[in-house]
Amino acid sequence: MTAWLLDSDPALRWQVERDLQHEPPEVWEATRARVATEGFGARLLALQDPDGQWAGGAFFPAGFRGGEDGQPWTATTWSLNSPREWGLDPAILRARRTAELLAENSRWEYDNLPYWGGEVDCCINAWTVLNGLWLGADVTGIVDWFVEHRLPDGGWNCEWVEGSTRSSVHSTLNALKGLLAYDIATGGTDATRAARRSGEEYLLQRKLFRRLSTGEPMAPWVDRFAYPFRWFYNVLNAAEYFREAALFDGTPAGCGKRARECL
Repeated sequence: MTAWLLDSDPALRWQVERDLQHEPPEVWEATRARVATEGFGARLLALQDPDGQWAGGAFFPAGFRGGEDGQPWTATTWSLNSPREWGLDPAILRARRTAELLAENSRWEYDNLPYWGGEVDCCINAWTVLNGLWLGADVTGIVDWFVEHRLPDGGWNCEWVEGSTRSSVHSTLNALKGLLAYDIATGGTDATRAARRSGEEYLLQRKLFRRLSTGEPMAPWVDRFAYPFRWFYNVLNAAEYFREAALFDGTPAGCGKRARECL
């Protein structure tokens, strides 16, 4: 299995070298540097538009009107998510003035809002925080939005704008990822840390995959592990968040008020 994983794109290979083979940094860092010049990463960089976007749009490609089967994953948000997750050096996109160009040229399909100001969807705003921190954009306003839009049960739901008052595990996990990245990058604030603890508790109460009402698995997709994650929740995706949070917070993985009941 390891040999098969190593015979892959640099975007995957460096992670296998670091996490499975425990190679020294000079080995996996050299492989990670190749993401910009080979394979998936090089192809995606080549597709960036002169105005800083991908496929002419913020969340959807230019001209997309909906109605087609499936979701195009080619627009700017998705095309920033992928190289960030692959370990691309952000200096490459910073040298292209990507953050500045998006501020000048990119608008959300929702109400034509400016790119780095975010919009009303929790997941979209979470990815914008992650990508903005990565590229050096000011995303403080979106972080404040998360603090203000937490629901009474402790999490978030992208459908709040439609009147939903119950959190979603998908939206909550994505929101947590954005808040954790902000806390790691800046040290966070009392408000962001409180919001993150609240969202973590929402997931821990459900032991990451069980319905609070019945204790049964919440849905068939909780143990369907796939990549890219896109916006979908699963147990492995959530466990990876708690691993990263534990490393940052200096606590055992899964720690919280209900740690003994978690996992």
